[in-house]
Amino acid sequence: MIAEKLLAFWQSTGFAGMDLFQAIMLVLALFLLYLAIVKKYEPLLLVPISFGMLLANIPGNTLMAAPVDGQPGGLLWYLYQGVHLGIYPPLIFLGVGAFTDFGPMLANPKTLLLGAAAQFGIFATFIGAILMGFPLLQAAPIGIIGGADGPTAIYLTSQLAPELLGPIAVAAYSYMALVPVIQPPIMRLLTTKKERVIVMEQLRPVSKRERIIFPIMVTILTGLLIPAALPLIGMLMLGNLLRECGVTERLSKGAQNELNNIVVIFLGITVGATASAAAFLTADTLKIIGLGLVAFSIGTAVGVLFGKLMCYATGGKINPLIGSAGVSAVPMAARVSQQVGSEENPGNHLLMHAMGPNVAGVIGSAIAAGILLSLLS
Repeated sequence: MIAEKLLAFWQSTGFAGMDLFQAIMLVLALFLLYLAIVKKYEPLLLVPISFGMLLANIPGNTLMAAPVDGQPGGLLWYLYQGVHLGIYPPLIFLGVGAFTDFGPMLANPKTLLLGAAAQFGIFATFIGAILMGFPLLQAAPIGIIGGADGPTAIYLTSQLAPELLGPIAVAAYSYMALVPVIQPPIMRLLTTKKERVIVMEQLRPVSKRERIIFPIMVTILTGLLIPAALPLIGMLMLGNLLRECGVTERLSKGAQNELNNIVVIFLGITVGATASAAAFLTADTLKIIGLGLVAFSIGTAVGVLFGKLMCYATGGKINPLIGSAGVSAVPMAARVSQQVGSEENPGNHLLMHAMGPNVAGVIGSAIAAGILLSLLS
Protein backbone atom coordinates (compact mmCIF):
# COMPACT_ATOMS: atom_id res chain seq x y z
CA MET A 1 0.00 0.00 0.00
CA ILE A 2 2.72 2.42 1.00
CA ALA A 3 4.75 1.44 -2.08
CA GLU A 4 1.76 2.16 -4.34
CA LYS A 5 1.27 5.57 -2.77
CA LEU A 6 4.95 6.38 -3.11
CA LEU A 7 4.82 5.31 -6.75
CA ALA A 8 1.73 7.44 -7.35
CA PHE A 9 3.46 10.39 -5.68
CA TRP A 10 6.56 9.92 -7.83
CA GLN A 11 4.48 9.76 -11.00
CA SER A 12 2.78 13.03 -10.03
CA THR A 13 6.09 14.88 -9.76
CA GLY A 14 7.75 16.86 -12.51
CA PHE A 15 10.82 14.64 -12.29
CA ALA A 16 8.88 11.66 -13.60
CA GLY A 17 7.27 13.66 -16.42
CA MET A 18 10.34 15.54 -17.63
CA ASP A 19 11.74 14.80 -21.07
CA LEU A 20 15.03 15.80 -22.67
CA PHE A 21 13.63 18.83 -24.46
CA GLN A 22 12.10 20.28 -21.29
CA ALA A 23 15.42 19.75 -19.51
CA ILE A 24 17.19 21.67 -22.30
CA MET A 25 14.70 24.54 -21.96
CA LEU A 26 15.24 24.67 -18.20
CA VAL A 27 18.99 24.92 -18.76
CA LEU A 28 18.41 27.67 -21.35
CA ALA A 29 16.17 29.56 -18.92
CA LEU A 30 18.85 29.33 -16.23
CA PHE A 31 21.47 30.57 -18.71
CA LEU A 32 19.31 33.59 -19.60
CA LEU A 33 18.85 34.30 -15.89
CA TYR A 34 22.62 34.20 -15.53
CA LEU A 35 23.04 36.71 -18.37
CA ALA A 36 20.43 38.98 -16.85
CA ILE A 37 21.57 38.84 -13.22
CA VAL A 38 25.32 38.35 -13.45
CA LYS A 39 26.11 40.01 -16.80
CA LYS A 40 23.29 42.58 -16.41
CA TYR A 41 22.04 42.09 -20.00
CA GLU A 42 18.62 43.82 -20.16
CA PRO A 43 17.75 42.50 -16.65
CA LEU A 44 14.42 44.32 -16.34
CA LEU A 45 12.99 42.25 -19.16
CA LEU A 46 15.26 39.24 -19.38
CA VAL A 47 14.65 38.22 -15.74
CA PRO A 48 10.84 37.92 -16.08
CA ILE A 49 11.10 36.42 -19.59
CA SER A 50 13.58 33.72 -18.56
CA PHE A 51 11.64 33.01 -15.36
CA GLY A 52 8.49 32.60 -17.46
CA MET A 53 10.41 30.08 -19.60
CA LEU A 54 11.41 28.29 -16.42
CA LEU A 55 7.79 28.04 -15.26
CA ALA A 56 6.46 26.94 -18.65
CA ASN A 57 8.88 24.03 -18.94
CA ILE A 58 8.35 22.44 -15.55
CA PRO A 59 6.34 19.27 -16.37
CA GLY A 60 2.78 19.08 -15.13
CA ASN A 61 2.27 22.82 -14.58
CA THR A 62 -1.02 24.35 -15.68
CA LEU A 63 -0.03 28.02 -15.54
CA MET A 64 -0.77 28.56 -19.25
CA ALA A 65 -3.76 26.21 -19.43
CA ALA A 66 -6.84 27.73 -21.05
CA PRO A 67 -10.26 27.48 -19.38
CA VAL A 68 -12.07 24.25 -20.28
CA ASP A 69 -15.70 23.23 -19.56
CA GLY A 70 -16.22 25.97 -17.00
CA GLN A 71 -12.95 25.23 -15.19
CA PRO A 72 -10.72 28.27 -14.69
CA GLY A 73 -7.50 28.59 -16.65
CA GLY A 74 -3.99 29.02 -15.30
CA LEU A 75 -2.75 32.28 -13.80
CA LEU A 76 -0.39 33.08 -16.67
CA TRP A 77 -3.08 32.32 -19.27
CA TYR A 78 -5.14 35.21 -17.91
CA LEU A 79 -2.14 37.54 -17.72
CA TYR A 80 -1.19 36.50 -21.27
CA GLN A 81 -4.41 38.00 -22.62
CA GLY A 82 -2.72 41.39 -22.32
CA VAL A 83 -0.21 40.17 -24.91
CA HIS A 84 -2.77 38.34 -27.04
CA LEU A 85 -5.03 41.39 -27.21
CA GLY A 86 -2.15 43.79 -27.90
CA ILE A 87 -2.48 45.70 -24.61
CA TYR A 88 0.92 45.43 -22.93
CA PRO A 89 3.26 46.72 -25.70
CA PRO A 90 1.38 50.04 -26.19
CA LEU A 91 1.38 50.55 -22.41
CA ILE A 92 5.15 50.05 -22.40
CA PHE A 93 5.37 52.65 -25.18
CA LEU A 94 3.43 54.99 -22.91
CA GLY A 95 6.18 54.61 -20.32
CA VAL A 96 8.94 54.92 -22.92
CA GLY A 97 7.43 58.17 -24.16
CA ALA A 98 7.22 59.52 -20.62
CA PHE A 99 10.94 59.14 -19.98
CA THR A 100 12.21 59.92 -23.51
CA ASP A 101 13.59 63.34 -24.40
CA PHE A 102 12.86 64.14 -28.06
CA GLY A 103 14.85 67.37 -27.70
CA PRO A 104 18.05 66.12 -29.44
CA MET A 105 16.03 64.99 -32.46
CA LEU A 106 14.09 68.26 -32.61
CA ALA A 107 17.31 70.23 -32.27
CA ASN A 108 18.77 68.42 -35.29
CA PRO A 109 15.86 67.11 -37.42
CA LYS A 110 18.27 65.64 -39.97
CA THR A 111 18.85 62.79 -37.53
CA LEU A 112 15.33 61.57 -38.33
CA LEU A 113 16.81 60.33 -41.61
CA LEU A 114 19.36 58.22 -39.71
CA GLY A 115 16.57 56.61 -37.68
CA ALA A 116 14.68 55.89 -40.90
CA ALA A 117 17.75 54.46 -42.63
CA ALA A 118 18.36 51.97 -39.82
CA GLN A 119 14.91 50.47 -40.45
CA PHE A 120 16.18 49.11 -43.76
CA GLY A 121 17.24 46.00 -41.85
CA ILE A 122 13.60 45.28 -41.04
CA PHE A 123 12.44 45.15 -44.65
CA ALA A 124 15.59 43.43 -45.94
CA THR A 125 15.15 40.65 -43.39
CA PHE A 126 11.40 40.48 -44.10
CA ILE A 127 12.29 39.63 -47.70
CA GLY A 128 15.02 37.24 -46.53
CA ALA A 129 12.58 35.38 -44.28
CA ILE A 130 10.18 34.94 -47.20
CA LEU A 131 13.00 33.55 -49.35
CA MET A 132 13.82 31.09 -46.54
CA GLY A 133 10.30 29.71 -46.69
CA PHE A 134 8.52 31.58 -43.90
CA PRO A 135 4.95 32.65 -44.74
CA LEU A 136 4.23 36.38 -44.97
CA LEU A 137 2.55 36.56 -41.56
CA GLN A 138 5.64 35.09 -39.89
CA ALA A 139 8.23 36.93 -42.00
CA ALA A 140 6.96 40.35 -40.91
CA PRO A 141 7.56 39.98 -37.14
CA ILE A 142 10.88 38.22 -37.84
CA GLY A 143 11.99 41.30 -39.77
CA ILE A 144 10.98 43.62 -36.93
CA ILE A 145 13.71 42.05 -34.77
CA GLY A 146 16.10 44.20 -36.80
CA GLY A 147 14.69 47.31 -35.19
CA ALA A 148 15.98 46.12 -31.78
CA ASP A 149 12.61 47.12 -30.31
CA GLY A 150 11.23 44.38 -28.07
CA PRO A 151 7.72 45.76 -27.44
CA THR A 152 7.18 46.42 -31.16
CA ALA A 153 8.37 42.91 -32.07
CA ILE A 154 6.04 41.41 -29.46
CA TYR A 155 3.10 43.56 -30.59
CA LEU A 156 3.45 42.66 -34.26
CA THR A 157 4.03 38.97 -33.49
CA SER A 158 0.96 38.80 -31.24
CA GLN A 159 -1.14 40.22 -34.07
CA LEU A 160 0.27 38.22 -36.99
CA ALA A 161 2.09 35.09 -35.75
CA PRO A 162 1.44 34.39 -32.04
CA GLU A 163 2.90 30.88 -32.44
CA LEU A 164 6.34 32.50 -32.83
CA LEU A 165 6.06 34.78 -29.81
CA GLY A 166 8.59 32.92 -27.65
CA PRO A 167 11.44 32.65 -30.19
CA ILE A 168 10.96 36.20 -31.51
CA ALA A 169 10.80 37.75 -28.04
CA VAL A 170 13.93 35.92 -26.88
CA ALA A 171 15.77 36.86 -30.10
CA ALA A 172 14.68 40.52 -29.95
CA TYR A 173 15.66 41.06 -26.33
CA SER A 174 18.86 39.05 -26.68
CA TYR A 175 20.06 41.30 -29.47
CA MET A 176 18.99 44.39 -27.55
CA ALA A 177 21.15 43.17 -24.68
CA LEU A 178 24.05 42.44 -27.04
CA VAL A 179 24.09 45.90 -28.64
CA PRO A 180 27.48 46.75 -27.01
CA VAL A 181 28.93 43.52 -28.42
CA ILE A 182 27.47 43.46 -31.94
CA GLN A 183 27.58 47.10 -32.99
CA PRO A 184 31.18 48.33 -32.35
CA PRO A 185 32.91 45.98 -34.84
CA ILE A 186 30.44 46.97 -37.56
CA MET A 187 30.89 50.67 -36.75
CA ARG A 188 34.69 50.46 -36.90
CA LEU A 189 34.65 48.40 -40.08
CA LEU A 190 32.55 50.93 -41.98
CA THR A 191 34.18 54.16 -40.80
CA THR A 192 37.64 55.69 -40.93
CA LYS A 193 39.50 57.08 -37.93
CA LYS A 194 39.12 60.55 -39.43
CA GLU A 195 35.34 60.12 -39.42
CA ARG A 196 35.20 58.64 -35.91
CA VAL A 197 37.01 61.61 -34.34
CA ILE A 198 34.65 64.23 -35.80
CA VAL A 199 33.38 66.54 -33.05
CA MET A 200 29.82 67.71 -33.67
CA GLU A 201 28.54 71.18 -32.82
CA GLN A 202 26.53 71.72 -29.67
CA LEU A 203 22.80 71.26 -30.16
CA ARG A 204 20.52 74.30 -30.08
CA PRO A 205 18.02 74.70 -27.22
CA VAL A 206 14.55 73.36 -27.97
CA SER A 207 11.59 75.46 -26.81
CA LYS A 208 8.77 74.13 -24.69
CA ARG A 209 6.33 74.97 -27.48
CA GLU A 210 8.22 72.71 -29.90
CA ARG A 211 8.28 69.90 -27.36
CA ILE A 212 4.50 70.10 -26.85
CA ILE A 213 3.53 70.48 -30.50
CA PHE A 214 5.73 67.59 -31.70
CA PRO A 215 3.90 64.63 -30.07
CA ILE A 216 0.51 66.08 -31.04
CA MET A 217 1.48 66.57 -34.69
CA VAL A 218 3.17 63.15 -34.96
CA THR A 219 0.02 61.48 -33.61
CA ILE A 220 -2.21 63.30 -36.09
CA LEU A 221 0.01 62.65 -39.12
CA THR A 222 0.62 59.01 -38.21
CA GLY A 223 -3.06 58.42 -37.57
CA LEU A 224 -4.00 59.87 -40.94
CA LEU A 225 -1.28 58.05 -42.90
CA ILE A 226 -0.87 54.72 -41.05
CA PRO A 227 -3.77 54.10 -38.64
CA ALA A 228 -2.40 50.63 -37.79
CA ALA A 229 0.61 52.27 -36.11
CA LEU A 230 -1.53 54.37 -33.75
CA PRO A 231 -1.62 51.93 -30.80
CA LEU A 232 2.17 52.21 -30.49
CA ILE A 233 2.83 55.73 -31.79
CA GLY A 234 -0.22 57.19 -30.02
CA MET A 235 0.81 55.80 -26.63
CA LEU A 236 4.44 56.84 -27.20
CA MET A 237 3.41 60.39 -27.97
CA LEU A 238 0.89 60.55 -25.12
CA GLY A 239 3.63 59.55 -22.71
CA ASN A 240 5.92 62.24 -24.13
CA LEU A 241 3.17 64.86 -23.94
CA LEU A 242 2.62 63.98 -20.27
CA ARG A 243 6.34 64.59 -19.77
CA GLU A 244 6.60 67.85 -21.67
CA CYS A 245 3.33 69.72 -21.11
CA GLY A 246 4.28 70.69 -17.55
CA VAL A 247 0.86 70.12 -15.96
CA THR A 248 0.78 66.32 -15.63
CA GLU A 249 3.98 65.55 -13.73
CA ARG A 250 2.25 63.00 -11.49
CA LEU A 251 0.85 61.11 -14.49
CA SER A 252 4.23 61.23 -16.21
CA LYS A 253 5.95 59.73 -13.18
CA GLY A 254 3.24 57.09 -12.87
CA ALA A 255 3.70 56.08 -16.52
CA GLN A 256 7.48 55.96 -16.12
CA ASN A 257 7.51 54.02 -12.89
CA GLU A 258 4.51 52.18 -11.40
CA LEU A 259 2.57 51.44 -14.60
CA ASN A 260 5.65 50.62 -16.65
CA ASN A 261 7.10 48.32 -13.99
CA ILE A 262 3.87 46.35 -13.57
CA VAL A 263 3.36 45.92 -17.31
CA VAL A 264 6.98 44.87 -17.84
CA ILE A 265 6.55 42.09 -15.25
CA PHE A 266 3.30 40.84 -16.79
CA LEU A 267 4.62 41.08 -20.35
CA GLY A 268 7.96 39.44 -19.61
CA ILE A 269 6.70 36.47 -17.63
CA THR A 270 3.84 35.66 -20.02
CA VAL A 271 5.97 36.00 -23.15
CA GLY A 272 8.56 33.74 -21.56
CA ALA A 273 5.82 31.25 -20.71
CA THR A 274 5.02 30.85 -24.42
CA ALA A 275 8.52 29.41 -24.97
CA SER A 276 7.64 25.82 -24.21
CA ALA A 277 9.98 23.10 -25.43
CA ALA A 278 7.55 22.06 -28.19
CA ALA A 279 7.24 25.61 -29.52
CA PHE A 280 10.84 26.73 -29.03
CA LEU A 281 13.13 23.80 -29.88
CA THR A 282 12.54 23.73 -33.62
CA ALA A 283 14.59 24.40 -36.75
CA ASP A 284 12.52 27.54 -37.32
CA THR A 285 13.74 28.95 -33.99
CA LEU A 286 17.37 28.67 -35.12
CA LYS A 287 16.45 30.36 -38.40
CA ILE A 288 14.68 33.17 -36.51
CA ILE A 289 17.66 33.77 -34.24
CA GLY A 290 19.99 33.82 -37.25
CA LEU A 291 17.73 36.13 -39.24
CA GLY A 292 17.42 38.40 -36.20
CA LEU A 293 21.19 38.80 -36.07
CA VAL A 294 21.27 39.56 -39.79
CA ALA A 295 18.45 42.10 -39.41
CA PHE A 296 20.13 43.88 -36.53
CA SER A 297 23.51 43.93 -38.29
CA ILE A 298 21.99 45.30 -41.51
CA GLY A 299 20.12 48.01 -39.59
CA THR A 300 23.33 49.07 -37.84
CA ALA A 301 25.37 49.01 -41.06
CA VAL A 302 22.86 50.98 -43.12
CA GLY A 303 22.57 53.57 -40.35
CA VAL A 304 26.35 54.05 -40.29
CA LEU A 305 26.57 54.18 -44.10
CA PHE A 306 23.82 56.78 -44.25
CA GLY A 307 25.72 58.68 -41.55
CA LYS A 308 28.78 58.63 -43.84
CA LEU A 309 26.64 60.06 -46.63
CA MET A 310 25.38 62.84 -44.35
CA CYS A 311 28.94 63.47 -43.21
CA TYR A 312 29.98 64.03 -46.82
CA ALA A 313 26.89 66.12 -47.63
CA THR A 314 27.42 68.43 -44.63
CA GLY A 315 31.14 68.88 -45.17
CA GLY A 316 32.16 66.76 -42.19
CA LYS A 317 29.70 68.11 -39.61
CA ILE A 318 28.04 64.73 -38.91
CA ASN A 319 29.94 61.93 -37.17
CA PRO A 320 28.84 58.71 -38.94
CA LEU A 321 28.97 56.78 -35.67
CA ILE A 322 25.67 58.25 -34.57
CA GLY A 323 23.98 56.45 -37.48
CA SER A 324 24.31 53.16 -35.60
CA ALA A 325 21.96 54.57 -32.94
CA GLY A 326 19.12 54.54 -35.48
CA VAL A 327 18.09 51.13 -34.16
CA SER A 328 15.53 51.38 -31.38
CA ALA A 329 17.49 50.13 -28.37
CA VAL A 330 17.07 53.28 -26.25
CA PRO A 331 19.39 54.53 -24.81
CA MET A 332 21.91 51.69 -25.14
CA ALA A 333 22.61 52.23 -28.85
CA ALA A 334 23.28 55.93 -28.23
CA ARG A 335 25.68 55.03 -25.43
CA VAL A 336 27.55 52.69 -27.78
CA SER A 337 27.97 55.56 -30.27
CA GLN A 338 29.38 57.66 -27.44
CA GLN A 339 31.66 54.85 -26.31
CA VAL A 340 33.18 54.15 -29.74
CA GLY A 341 33.59 57.86 -30.45
CA SER A 342 35.27 58.60 -27.12
CA GLU A 343 37.70 55.70 -27.63
CA GLU A 344 39.01 57.48 -30.73
CA ASN A 345 38.76 60.99 -29.28
CA PRO A 346 38.37 61.27 -25.48
CA GLY A 347 37.06 64.81 -25.89
CA ASN A 348 34.26 63.72 -28.19
CA HIS A 349 30.74 63.80 -26.71
CA LEU A 350 28.29 62.12 -29.08
CA LEU A 351 25.65 60.92 -26.62
CA MET A 352 23.10 63.70 -27.07
CA HIS A 353 23.67 63.77 -30.84
CA ALA A 354 23.15 59.99 -30.98
CA MET A 355 19.92 60.26 -28.99
CA GLY A 356 18.36 62.00 -32.00
CA PRO A 357 18.53 58.98 -34.35
CA ASN A 358 17.94 56.68 -31.37
CA VAL A 359 14.50 58.07 -30.56
CA ALA A 360 13.81 58.46 -34.30
CA GLY A 361 14.46 54.73 -34.54
CA VAL A 362 11.76 54.04 -31.95
CA ILE A 363 9.29 56.01 -34.05
CA GLY A 364 10.57 54.38 -37.25
CA SER A 365 10.23 50.80 -36.02
CA ALA A 366 6.69 51.45 -34.77
CA ILE A 367 5.75 52.96 -38.13
CA ALA A 368 7.35 50.02 -39.95
CA ALA A 369 5.29 47.65 -37.80
CA GLY A 370 2.18 49.64 -38.61
CA ILE A 371 2.90 49.45 -42.35
CA LEU A 372 3.41 45.68 -42.21
CA LEU A 373 0.31 45.22 -40.08
CA SER A 374 -1.85 47.29 -42.40
CA LEU A 375 -0.58 45.37 -45.44
CA LEU A 376 -0.87 41.87 -43.98
CA SER A 377 -3.75 41.85 -41.48
